[in-house]
Amino acid sequence: MAEKSYYLYAPSEALAGVVAGLYALSFLITLYQTIRKRSWVWLVMVLGIGIGYVARVLSAKNPTDKGPYVLQFTLVILAPVMMAGVIYVIFSRIVFWVVPPESRNLRFLWVPPRFITLIFVGFDVIALLLQLVAAVLIAGTDATDSNAKHKINLGKDLGLVGVSVQITGFGLFTIAAIRFHFVSKRLDGQFVAMNQAKHDIKQHWSKLLFAVNGSCFLILIRSVFREIEFAEGKKGGTQQEEWYLYVFDTLPILLVVILYNIWFPGNYLKHLGFRLPKEYRGLASSEDAIDLRQV
Repeated sequence: MAEKSYYLYAPSEALAGVVAGLYALSFLITLYQTIRKRSWVWLVMVLGIGIGYVARVLSAKNPTDKGPYVLQFTLVILAPVMMAGVIYVIFSRIVFWVVPPESRNLRFLWVPPRFITLIFVGFDVIALLLQLVAAVLIAGTDATDSNAKHKINLGKDLGLVGVSVQITGFGLFTIAAIRFHFVSKRLDGQFVAMNQAKHDIKQHWSKLLFAVNGSCFLILIRSVFREIEFAEGKKGGTQQEEWYLYVFDTLPILLVVILYNIWFPGNYLKHLGFRLPKEYRGLASSEDAIDLRQV
């Protein structure tokens, strides 16, 4: 008896290979940029999803092999969640680079500045864990397993909750980031000019903020697609046609990666190690004499 494919369609080995190659190229560019600018936090952006599409090539070649299928499914699902976490870090570093300590307050940012990363990465960790369990249950369950239907349904439900948590957290973050894009124009540029002169950075940080907002939009498209996919299950069209994956998941995330290759954060910010330097950690002790607090 022939083994059954884990896919509901014939996966394209060539297409997966092209995407894996594009991610490999982007990773090499990112690696060079990261080493050159010492922006170590950025390596997380590309590595996981690149490995995911390498595994998809192997899985497309042997669609009845469980190991590569589970690996590619899990990494392609989870990598954008990790990418979102890195974007949260980048935004918090923009705030500490652009906003003077006396203006870093809840009224101006809508988010406690000290906890920007903690709050949104908290959403991200919950979403990551839920989607990890969902991916393992869905991809790792064979039709012949005992209570296979229960495991797959549980995986689908956990996936829905996980993506919903991600959309909620990332949606709130996107609102805050877009708002900051406009209110930051009212800031006194002397603080930024001082930072740029100190670190000999010529690029204006606002270009990076455009990249942050653009990547938010692209990741939200991908997240909504995954929400629909989990909701429909294997009977839905999104899992029966491969093009849905490449148009609504692969393409948006690939564009995010390319976006940050072009507008690499290390060209606009200096403090992109794993810890924020002490000089940027100061917060306003009061809201007195803060002209921007009414925005």
